[in-house]
Amino acid sequence: MSVLVISKFQGDVARFRQALADHGGDFAKIAENARTSGGGIHHRFAVGDGFVVVVDEWETAGHFEKFFADPDVQALIASAGAAPGPPEITIAEAITSPDQY
Repeated sequence: MSVLVISKFQGDVARFRQALADHGGDFAKIAENARTSGGGIHHRFAVGDGFVVVVDEWETAGHFEKFFADPDVQALIASAGAAPGPPEITIAEAITSPDQY
């Protein structure tokens, strides 16, 4: 049983886009660590007016919590324009359905 983790960060979207361009290697390194040793299954970003959404799938909520507590992850989030304070985070059990694609 895996979990979906949806996180919403308020912040500077232009700064976030620039961080992806300027520090893509850092993002890729953290993603690789999440996949190979951290229980990460899927990962995707989306942006809106003044916010960034992260949609992830993890083996367990504990895997995500360990990943998110990593000081390197926290530093990258801060440097990428996230507003101070905690993001909105929703963790839910992933289920299958007949209309899934």
